[in-house]
Amino acid sequence: MLPQLFPEGINRFPPAILALADGTIFRGVSIGAPGHTVAEVVFNTAMTGYQEILTDPSYSGQIVTLTYPHIGNTGVNAEDVEANRVYAAGLVVRDCPARVSNFRSTQSLPEYLSEQGIVAISGIDTRKLTRILREKGAQGACIFVGTDAERAVELARGFPGMTGQDLAKVVSIKASTDWTQGTWDLEEGYTSPEQSKFHVVAYDYGVKSNILRLLADRGCRITLVPAQTSAEEVFKLDPDGVFLSNGPGDPEPCDYAIDATRAFLDKKLPVFGICLGHQIMGLAVGGKTVKMKTGHHGANHPVQDLQSKRVFITSQNHGFAVDAASLPANTRVTHVSLFDGTLQGFELTDRPAFCFQGHPEASPGPHDILELFDKFISLMSGQK
Repeated sequence: MLPQLFPEGINRFPPAILALADGTIFRGVSIGAPGHTVAEVVFNTAMTGYQEILTDPSYSGQIVTLTYPHIGNTGVNAEDVEANRVYAAGLVVRDCPARVSNFRSTQSLPEYLSEQGIVAISGIDTRKLTRILREKGAQGACIFVGTDAERAVELARGFPGMTGQDLAKVVSIKASTDWTQGTWDLEEGYTSPEQSKFHVVAYDYGVKSNILRLLADRGCRITLVPAQTSAEEVFKLDPDGVFLSNGPGDPEPCDYAIDATRAFLDKKLPVFGICLGHQIMGLAVGGKTVKMKTGHHGANHPVQDLQSKRVFITSQNHGFAVDAASLPANTRVTHVSLFDGTLQGFELTDRPAFCFQGHPEASPGPHDILELFDKFISLMSGQK
């Protein structure tokens, strides 16, 4: 525990423990809801956007460790969210400042976490934790509000792992709905762009709202459908294109999504996939996915476009990857990670379909690779 981080004294915060499945114990203080949470613990290297990270449904089933030391400085507000609630299973930070300073802030991070029922811990050495995760890989963990370290380790070791977990259908909406909201503007708030050029059916596997906003900005009328919606139901909607969203968990059990995507590709309908959607497309064309040691989580990951040789700084959040060597002959690898060489994007050579592993829509940033949304628009224009 790092008591020097709390100038007003640590007694105002209940004690808390972070226990890893390997038996490692960290002691700190609770800055969220009481109780405990058990999930896979991962680290995220972004310096900004903690509110967007917490509300990203792709973090369902995961405790997020933020490597940037000061988290909570700017509080939270009602607009900087990617979904209607917090989806991360828990939060680990080094220092949550007592003072909040931002003109848009409506409450502090601890208040928000408590209101949302999210267990969180502050005051631990996140550098040491990150080194452990880098060396040993992501693993089960427990944030336990209290002092029972033995119980916390027992709970951490009971986590079954992410492999085989189909979480897309868990976090997805339950009924189809229309999306009309555009991106945020300082003067106007969320905009209401015209939507008349293209009809896009977007699958909600755990979609981030800013993805939908950017599609709306480009003149797309969006029908958001549940993860288990069949291809036949989508064909009845007569879309110009299909979008496969990001989402949590293991892509392999999502047979409903894989089958639907295969049907769209067979019909040569324009398809664009992001993150889990990228992995779903990889499986739909006959590729394989693998569980990564630590995954990619952050807003500073370099990705290269193999055709132009340009390097983009991207936002990432995934624990599974498509094995490039398993892809069929009618695919072309378009992007690779410069961190570890893993596949970041591919397209089909005989169909209007492509996908990207990172988050090109990244809110609050970076925005380097927004051109992929324009590529999707071009594919739909070519089909009209």
